[in-house]
Amino acid sequence: MSHATAAAPVSARNANTARKTAGVTFRKEGALRRFLNKESVAGYVCASPFIFGFLMFMIVPMVLSLYYSFTDYSIIGEASWIGLDNYVEMFTQDDLFWKSLGVTFLFALISVPLKLIFALFVAMLLLKNSKASGFYRAAYYLPSILGGSVAIAVLWKQMFASDGTINQVLGLFGVKSDFAWLGNTKTAIWTLIILAVWQFGSSMLIFLASLKQIPAELYEAASVDGASKWTQFWKITLPLLTPTIFFNLVMQMINGFLAFTQCYIITQGKPMNSTLFYMVHMYDESFTNYHAGYGAAMAWVMLILVGAFTLFLFATKRFWVYDEEA
Repeated sequence: MSHATAAAPVSARNANTARKTAGVTFRKEGALRRFLNKESVAGYVCASPFIFGFLMFMIVPMVLSLYYSFTDYSIIGEASWIGLDNYVEMFTQDDLFWKSLGVTFLFALISVPLKLIFALFVAMLLLKNSKASGFYRAAYYLPSILGGSVAIAVLWKQMFASDGTINQVLGLFGVKSDFAWLGNTKTAIWTLIILAVWQFGSSMLIFLASLKQIPAELYEAASVDGASKWTQFWKITLPLLTPTIFFNLVMQMINGFLAFTQCYIITQGKPMNSTLFYMVHMYDESFTNYHAGYGAAMAWVMLILVGAFTLFLFATKRFWVYDEEA
C-alpha cells in the first residue's frame, strides 16, 4: 500500500473529527446563546450590579452587625463573644437607652401627624391648576431636599440661638427676648419637631397625586345632594385618601424613629438629654465610647421595634383604610 493510500483514511478521520468538534462547539455556543437570550437570565444579568451591591453593602453588614451585637467589639480591639450581655445591659443598666427611646417616640408621634396634616392642607391648596402651581410645588418640595442636610441644621441652630433670628424677629414686634430656645428642656425638642414638620414636601406631592385621582363626578353628585365642602371632605376626600395616608404614615414614622442629623448637629441631645434621640445615643456608644458591639445591639433592637410598630399599623389597617376591593 502506498503512502498516499495509507494517509487518505487518516485525513478522512481527521476531517470527520474536526467536523464533529466544530458541530459540538457550534451546538454549545448555540445553547449558550439561547440560554443568555432568555428574559429571566437577561434580567438577572442586568440586575447583577444591584444584587452584588445589595449583598455587599446591606446583607453582609447586617450579618456582621448581628454577630458583633453578641460581642464586646470596640473598633480598636478584637471582638470577644459575650452572648446576651449587651442586651441585658441595655434593658437593665442603661438609663439613657430608655430616655432616648422615650424622646424618639415622643418626637415621632408628634412630628409625623403634624407633618401629614400640614402636607394634606398644602396639597389641597395646590390642587387647583394655575400658572404658578408648578413653582409652588417646587418651592414647597424644596425643604424635603434640603431639610436633612448639615447646612440646614447649622442654620436652624443659629436661628434659634439666644441672639438668633427668631429672637430678633420677636424684637421687631416689641418682644425683647434673649430666650435660649435650644437651652430649655421644654422648647428644645419643639425646635426639632418644627424642623421635621417643615420637611413636608414629599408627603405633600404624594397627597397631591392621590387627590387628582379622585373622580370629579363624586363631588358633583355630592354638590347636587346639597353636601357642603366640609362634608365632601369628610365623606369623600378623606376616606379615599386613607391608603395614601397609611403609606405616608408608615414611611414617615420609620424616618422619625431613625432621625439623627438634626439632633446631632443642633442639640447633641442637650439640654439634660431632653433631645437625646435613639440614633444619637447609639452613635455615641459606638464611636464616642467605642462600644461598637453595644451599638450594634442597639441597632437590632431598633430594627425589631420599627418592625413591630409597622406590623401594628398593618394590623390596624383594615379598620380605617378604604379598600376598593372590599
